[in-house]
Amino acid sequence: MNPLAAQLNQNIQTGNEHVYQMLSLLGKEIYFPKEGILSQSAEAGKLAKKYNATIGIATEGNGPMHLEVIQEKLSAYSPKDLYPYAPPAGKPELRSVWREKMLKENPSLAGKSYGLPVVTNALTHGLSIVADLFTDEGDAVIYPDKNWENYELTFGIRRHGRLVNFPLFTEDHRFNSDGLRDALLAQKEYGKAIVVLNFPNNPTGYTPGIEEGKEIVAAIQEAAEAGINVVVVTDDAYFGLFFEDSLHESLFGQLAGLHPRVLPVKIDGATKEEFVWGFRVGFITFASEHQDVLSALEQKTLGIIRATISSGPHPSQTFVLDALKSPDFEQQKNEKFQIMKGRANKVKALLDSGKYGDVWSYYPFNSGYFMCLKLNGLSAERLRTHLLEQYGVGTIALGEYDLRVAFSCIEEEYLEDLYDIVYRGAQDLLNA
Repeated sequence: MNPLAAQLNQNIQTGNEHVYQMLSLLGKEIYFPKEGILSQSAEAGKLAKKYNATIGIATEGNGPMHLEVIQEKLSAYSPKDLYPYAPPAGKPELRSVWREKMLKENPSLAGKSYGLPVVTNALTHGLSIVADLFTDEGDAVIYPDKNWENYELTFGIRRHGRLVNFPLFTEDHRFNSDGLRDALLAQKEYGKAIVVLNFPNNPTGYTPGIEEGKEIVAAIQEAAEAGINVVVVTDDAYFGLFFEDSLHESLFGQLAGLHPRVLPVKIDGATKEEFVWGFRVGFITFASEHQDVLSALEQKTLGIIRATISSGPHPSQTFVLDALKSPDFEQQKNEKFQIMKGRANKVKALLDSGKYGDVWSYYPFNSGYFMCLKLNGLSAERLRTHLLEQYGVGTIALGEYDLRVAFSCIEEEYLEDLYDIVYRGAQDLLNA
């Protein structure tokens, strides 16, 4: 094992032996090189006042070389904030501003010990880093039966984790914290579990209420007290899009400092929150009571980034940072929030109007981009293909009877027509 990796492992063990036990084999072996091209370039950047012939970019006229056909479209930004490589951890100011934003939007983080967010190539990359650092073959990865299908690829296919699902909802349409608890306690003989909490949930658009949040945290704490090391990932992709009386904070704040056997990891980003999907700017943040553990986990995260993408795109980080610092940011973001809330409320009013009879029911939704219909005895895949082929309407079939509809991408004035068509398509099949 590389001495740098061994030292990071020692730092984690000294701070919290349980966190060390959570690491995968790759997580134990990975490190960020302190000697080599990056470190020598960084040293030269400080001391090479005459000529700096270290880093692999081209320069011209005391700045990064660039093409005018590109720069003329980006003239609001200095070439130095666009063309050079961004640091592997991301632009330092962006990391600090995002941390401030996290604290402002999650008051439960006040007084808690958590690290500086590391920039990722959006949220999937952050989840992949978690999988690499903590998932070995056969490790239990626990998340609800209503989920984003990429979890299977990220934790199951790539890392050979053992996927454990539990029903998302109870019969009275609350989050199934008992199901989570049972799935966790079933891992006692293994001593380790990775839990993924995705709120607002994709595909249902559900965020638990305050009491449900407490029940989730209590289930995780009970597992920790039973001797299970738990990596808890809050996948906060749609954070902030809370339209009703639900949790309006990430559970990351309540999980931070909960128990020595609980390692909270927050995955979030500008992707959906700031409506910049193609910018691919996300963040990964760890919580721990021990600064040495936080520092070591950051270094291991940088090792994963260096070994995979090297660093994230610089221009989009600059764009996001500039937006976050703008005095118009909050007002413009709230305007888009109100549009999204109006669409969600319109959908709920339509579904509760009774005009669609008993063709379907729907899973609870109060946030995010989506809602999910539960079809009564009608194949979701049959309806999906029928709607696509006969009406030119696209939806997503999930499982046997669930049909996901993204109200996020339909103007409010067209939502009634959309659901009327879905209903018409269902009637076609039922009456055939």
